[in-house]
Amino acid sequence: MRRLGVSLLRLFCRPPSSCLLHSSAPVSQHIQDLSGPEHSLLDRLYKGLICGQRASLAESITLVETQHPRKKELAQVLLQKVLGFRRKQESSNGGKPVAFRVGLSGPPGAGKSSFIEVVGKMLTGRGHKVAVLAVDPSSCTTGGSLLGDKTRMTELSRDMNAFIRPSPASGTLGGVTRTTNEAIVLCEGAGYDVVLVETVGVGQSEFAVADMVDMFVLLIPPAGGDELQGIKRGIIERADLVVVTKSDGDLLVPARRIQAEYTSALKLLRRQSRSWNPKVVRASAHTLDGITEVWAKMEAYRDAMLSSGELQGRRRAQQKVWMWSLIQENVLLHFQNHPAVREALPLLEQKVTRGVVSPGLAADLLLKAFSESSP
Repeated sequence: MRRLGVSLLRLFCRPPSSCLLHSSAPVSQHIQDLSGPEHSLLDRLYKGLICGQRASLAESITLVETQHPRKKELAQVLLQKVLGFRRKQESSNGGKPVAFRVGLSGPPGAGKSSFIEVVGKMLTGRGHKVAVLAVDPSSCTTGGSLLGDKTRMTELSRDMNAFIRPSPASGTLGGVTRTTNEAIVLCEGAGYDVVLVETVGVGQSEFAVADMVDMFVLLIPPAGGDELQGIKRGIIERADLVVVTKSDGDLLVPARRIQAEYTSALKLLRRQSRSWNPKVVRASAHTLDGITEVWAKMEAYRDAMLSSGELQGRRRAQQKVWMWSLIQENVLLHFQNHPAVREALPLLEQKVTRGVVSPGLAADLLLKAFSESSP
């Protein structure tokens, strides 16, 4: 971690004349001591990525997901090169994004994987390249994850115009991983013009994906009890589109009722956008009814947001949100690994659990030990 910090300081703390922010030189020139094999690795990944090679994309995402300090440096070099390539693409596209990012969330059993598969197959049939980033919950005890989305999306996983990448949440709140945002950038660099992000669960904290996508879609199954109470208000407020899934057979009547309930509920919420009113539609991955309509609503949303400039503004705001999220995560990790904190922590934890010291006082003492021993 120390080596990474030194490299980042070298990268950003140079005089303005040579700083990356004011220079067109490649970022790799600002990271010291890149070896020959490292240069070869980055060149191979970058060239394979922009040529649309799925193997290079998978290897690149693995690189950005690593916790190894040196590999994290290499991942940032690769990301900067891909960002530069994407900026050129957007410039030739009139300054508009070349890819459409859609986040999907919903309670377990809503049929997210089935819905994504039929939508993905429809889109690849229309000439789109579709990337699916699926985040699976991790075990609290072992840290393991089933990563079963490729198994559930059998047809889409065999489609050469689709890319499916399951990733474990690894304890990250918000239903996404800490590197999902970077994986989206890599998928766009590889030429995928529709990126679908499937998240973990649904609740007050499982909609962090809304801060990294252009459109947030909430999937709701019919006949699930008191739906309006079961789904928290926070996630409904962030939804740009609500899809009532499994709308076929015996569930058709309950699906229509749920559609009417959510349509009424959304009218009571404050609008997030000047250009778009959230819609509620029904769809069935089994009979394919409503799937075309769902995509038509998504396209209408994208066109409205692009023409008003809101989509571009949302992306700029999202980048700042995720910068601060990563800062908070890394600062906490640095704090936990600080020698003074590690020395004082066991005794203070014991005193807190026995009720001798309040949690607030213990936190203040740890912060004081950290600040006094830091240079």
